[in-house]
Amino acid sequence: MKSGPEGEHVSSHISNERPAPDKVIADIVDYALDFQIESELAYATAQHCLMDTLGCGFEALEYPACTKLLGPIVPRTIVPNGARVPGTSYQLDPVQAAFNIGAMIRWLDFNDTWLAAEWGHPSDNLGGILAVADWLSRTSAAQGKQALTMRQVLTAMIKAHEIQGCIALENSFNKVGLDHVVLVKVASTAVVSQLLGLTREQTTNAISLAWVDGQSLRTYRHAPNTGSRKSWAAGDATSRAVRLALMAQAGEMGYPSALTAKTWGFYDVLFKGQEFRFQRPYGSYVMENVLFKISYPAEFHAQTAVEAAMTLRRQMEARGKTAEDIRGIKLRTHEACLRIIDKRGPLANPADRDHCVQYMIAIPLLFGRLTAADYEDWIATDPRIDALRAKIECIEVPGFSRDYHDPEKRSIANALQIELSDGTILDETVEYPIGHRRRREEGLPLLIEKFKTNLRRLYPDDRQRHILDASLDLQRLESLPVNEYVDLFVLNEPAVA
Repeated sequence: MKSGPEGEHVSSHISNERPAPDKVIADIVDYALDFQIESELAYATAQHCLMDTLGCGFEALEYPACTKLLGPIVPRTIVPNGARVPGTSYQLDPVQAAFNIGAMIRWLDFNDTWLAAEWGHPSDNLGGILAVADWLSRTSAAQGKQALTMRQVLTAMIKAHEIQGCIALENSFNKVGLDHVVLVKVASTAVVSQLLGLTREQTTNAISLAWVDGQSLRTYRHAPNTGSRKSWAAGDATSRAVRLALMAQAGEMGYPSALTAKTWGFYDVLFKGQEFRFQRPYGSYVMENVLFKISYPAEFHAQTAVEAAMTLRRQMEARGKTAEDIRGIKLRTHEACLRIIDKRGPLANPADRDHCVQYMIAIPLLFGRLTAADYEDWIATDPRIDALRAKIECIEVPGFSRDYHDPEKRSIANALQIELSDGTILDETVEYPIGHRRRREEGLPLLIEKFKTNLRRLYPDDRQRHILDASLDLQRLESLPVNEYVDLFVLNEPAVA
């Protein structure tokens, strides 16, 4: 408002002319619909990512806290030609199937990770990708038409990784209190729109709807509220993406300046008025460089600390020492580790424990292992764990923090030093975890063994062989219809819940 000559209030004109779509949105649309992936490394990595992600979901099915959330919303519902949920007998609509798949693959925090200004797990997008691709394929097959192939699923995975990861490189959502699953929602919306065959305008509308959505707060990942929502938040985000894409397909309008609109747009409302910054154009960089969690179900900033703890545990054993002989522990680490998982005081639940670096160091020093079960109450009640946690001091090393952000390194370094009661000092530094691209040759055989272990949880030997034959041969995998590949993982016929 402006004041007139006699004190009257004169309305300031606000243009109601509808703008062109925000460049950030337009760039995502162009990439999702038009970019051709040519990187052989990206497809090979996507193949391993697919196996690892599904396998992590199969392990999660052993946990009632996860399985109680799965199945149809309305009990006893089976959707004709619906998407199948691997490892279960459920056949669901694509929105609920995306939630099911997304929740189970993220539950144990044991699949891939991307670390930058924002953290996240790009494989979370597989929930929406696989659900939609399977539903479309079953529908096409029922109509005598050609199904989608697994090559299209791998392409969508590469693109979803790239969208989520490239935005995350320079833009920290956690610093404004938002959870990284906003990027799962946006990336899933983009690639699901492409799978559905949406037009450019419809895809633009769908992505704008994803940005307009109220976004999840990170409070469920941090003290004092850490809880199990962090295990299904990505499932929620990727399923919401499917819902929004379907709404756009039905003709729902979009909001072209959803990010940049003054006062009411994402930047002003949720990002402190700052526009996104970008380090690189979209390509296949993220999939090629993604981090796999191979050895330990630990928040990724602690992976190298756990590796160091396992090494020092062996050194103590060689000296005839145990955790009881430890006088003090110093962890030299990077800033992101301190901000996310440096915790003192009581830990309320498994979700709290798997985001506490002290807990993740104490378990291997005490028991020589770290498994998903080690976060459960029946392990956590051992008083030696908290006693050892209390001896751990965490300190930032600026060089570690710099190398963490260096695009040529992207290290996740941790250095663990143990002082024993006799004065002996043991020290171990691990700069790159085993799932890092720099250790990919070392890690992939272990990743495949991890997949085999997870298959044994659910399937008889002959089914395991069929799955491995289809999954380990990239050329064969790419040519398979999506519904035929997913059928390899189905348990029995659709069941009533």
